[in-house]
Amino acid sequence: MTTDLLNPIFTDADKAREHLQAIRWPNGPICPHCGNCDRTTITELSGKAHRAGLFQCKECRGQFTVTVGTVFERSKIALNKWLLATHLLTSSKKGMSAHQIHRMLGVTYKTAWFMCHRIREAMRDDVATSGPLGGNGKTIEADETYFGDKEGRKPTMKTDGTPFIKGGKAANKRAIIGLVERGGRVRMFHAEKANKETVRNIVVANVSRESILYTDESRLYTTLGTEFKGGHETIRHTAGEYARGPVNTNSIEGVFGIFKRGMKGVYHHCGESHLHRYLAEFDFRYNARTKLGVSDIQRRDKALAGIEGKRLTYRRIGEAANA
Repeated sequence: MTTDLLNPIFTDADKAREHLQAIRWPNGPICPHCGNCDRTTITELSGKAHRAGLFQCKECRGQFTVTVGTVFERSKIALNKWLLATHLLTSSKKGMSAHQIHRMLGVTYKTAWFMCHRIREAMRDDVATSGPLGGNGKTIEADETYFGDKEGRKPTMKTDGTPFIKGGKAANKRAIIGLVERGGRVRMFHAEKANKETVRNIVVANVSRESILYTDESRLYTTLGTEFKGGHETIRHTAGEYARGPVNTNSIEGVFGIFKRGMKGVYHHCGESHLHRYLAEFDFRYNARTKLGVSDIQRRDKALAGIEGKRLTYRRIGEAANA
């Protein structure tokens, strides 16, 4: 299914609002203030004194629009531009830079940058409600990778001009833990440090231990692997082994590959305090990928369905979340 970028929802604010209402309220408006969903007690206000799409709840006397209680709340940007930005970000496999969004939408770069972060917040998976990865008979691949230098104090330089980094070459790199269910979903996490305790906490919180676990030979998983009822198999990359029958970590390596190509080729730079948002973006697109039968339009509307109950302000956007 191809996308028509001249679709009225991308050019007309009223059509965009109607589309968003159909996604958020398929059975009629719901008051975000008191939760009232009785159509007989919710009235759409009309006339010159009221803006389009304004409702009033007779139960709590509150007024609201479809953007109240979402990441779009209190935005001065036209809804059709929000929908177009969401479509561009969700349909581009390796992402789309805020500079490109700012040029295509005719907004400032600062506005486009903030819009992208709000959309990433809508993409964020609620781990508490979406359930664990894997299960009985299902395979989980786990691995860690390192991307970008940690922010803060720079390492001491040696006399030959190379950095002195205690603890190995990855000690000053940002650690990312990746978990993927074969043929299913992925979750990536930015950790302050990839050690046994951190890796175990992430895996236990996100993976069913009924699963089969495949990893490389890293000692991070030696003890953890014994907790999986489906068993734990390792692949020896250091010995030039990349597959032994079904045992491999090719899926999670592929996920990391897409992420790194997007970060290097599209985004170029990412502050450490924002890395978790970019990980959520790449997770979202992978979990709603074409191979699973999800079209660009369905992926966009899935992101729009995730705007509810989330807010992201300029003050909050700089808060670090490194784990």
